[in-house]
Amino acid sequence: MLSILIPALQTLFTFKVMLAILMGTIGGIIIGAIPGLTATMAVALLIPVTFGMDPVVGLSMMGGVYSGGMYGGAISSILLSTPGTPAAAATTFDGYPLTRQGKGGLAITVATVASFWGGIISTFALLLLAPLLARFALKFGPPEYFLLAIMGLASIVTLTSGNLVKGLISGLLGLIIATIGMDPITGYIRFTWGITDLFEGVSFMPALIGLFSISQILSLTSEAQIVQELATAPKSLKRQKMPKGLAPTIARGGLLGTIVGILPGAGATIAAFISYNFAKQISKTPEKFGKGNPEGVAASESANNGVVGGSLVPLLTLGIPGNSVAAALLGGLMIQGLIPGPELFTKHGAITYGFILSLFFANIFFLILGLYFAPLFAKVSTVSNAILIPAIAMLSVIGSYAINNSIFDVGLMLFFGIAGYFLHKAGFSLGAIVLGLILGPIAELGFGQSLIISNGSPLIFFTRPISIILWIIIILLILPAFSGGILKKQRQKEGEDESNITE
Repeated sequence: MLSILIPALQTLFTFKVMLAILMGTIGGIIIGAIPGLTATMAVALLIPVTFGMDPVVGLSMMGGVYSGGMYGGAISSILLSTPGTPAAAATTFDGYPLTRQGKGGLAITVATVASFWGGIISTFALLLLAPLLARFALKFGPPEYFLLAIMGLASIVTLTSGNLVKGLISGLLGLIIATIGMDPITGYIRFTWGITDLFEGVSFMPALIGLFSISQILSLTSEAQIVQELATAPKSLKRQKMPKGLAPTIARGGLLGTIVGILPGAGATIAAFISYNFAKQISKTPEKFGKGNPEGVAASESANNGVVGGSLVPLLTLGIPGNSVAAALLGGLMIQGLIPGPELFTKHGAITYGFILSLFFANIFFLILGLYFAPLFAKVSTVSNAILIPAIAMLSVIGSYAINNSIFDVGLMLFFGIAGYFLHKAGFSLGAIVLGLILGPIAELGFGQSLIISNGSPLIFFTRPISIILWIIIILLILPAFSGGILKKQRQKEGEDESNITE
């Protein structure tokens, strides 16, 4: 490998390549922070621009956009409760409460460091274990994808900070909304009420922006600024140190993100939610999650950036994109005459390994930028809501419209925003609704395809080795939530009995 890495490093350490990585990373951060403008869109737009460039320069710029875009989504999630990318939705659960407490700078610092290490872990896995991990990805079939979706849905029991029943209803509501549109197996049109814009289902990004952004705008109308107490506001403007004890959470999130990333179609959003769920289940203080726990930010951000390297494993080795951004990168490879497969690592080894190594530099660049500008980012939380609310609303409208150039999507965003406001006030979980929306199509497709393969036998979900492992993980994720509820009721009953005895 050294004989290939040395030429790759020589092609990498040039002014053009480094400038391309830096500009791509900065562009990715900006695009990721703006709701609706995803890394997929940015990479797709770059493909014709990079056609005339040297392959290493063009691919390095696209890699920088990918890495920067995944990190950039955390900025608006933390400061405005508006996920810049779907993958940053889980970051809002603890990132935004930290901003409300005047700790926006701390939250940005945690997100930056966690994103950096998540990206580094996944890039090392891509560099050293790509062929091995690609073979593992091929073992995942429809039954495993169905169970992976169920494992993600198991997160609902930890996303509910109060009433478990309302949390489960929220998840069910998300699953019901996910059934709108064309059946993935039969092509039958369902629950569209004759609206052609719904034939392909509810557009996810406008729904996400509505649930998290517009509903939050409605909540902020009664307040002067995001930070709840003016006395705590100056804290968000200081450069804050990384809290201790987050290393295991970040390492676990990076590994989970890498594993989920290599599975085609799974994506960073699922990785972030699963990592958040694991972190809460393992934590000694799970009650702090959702109230401003840095551990929650670290778990989600390390996982969604861990997907970057993971998603490139099946792309470079098998030509199978791990997610939509990787699919756009496939176009970038092919326009340069590079066909995924063994030749990428032999004949075109200098270009391929140069591209992989450029991801390390992209992570270093956004680490420096994120840590340096964290105090400046945090100033957003001290801006008057009279200025902030119109700005968020404008970004939300532009982001929703830009995805499909559709006014219908803007109306969809407003509908979900108003509905989300009242649902949140009633104690329902918006995170669980989003999770149902994301995982519903994956679960439905995997379930239908599995039954077709097995001629209708449900045993296919219980006989395959990976399926059995996933069932064990699902049970381990669900049991603590229910056993915790039973123990709580027992303690309450014991307390009531003791009070009766004393009386």
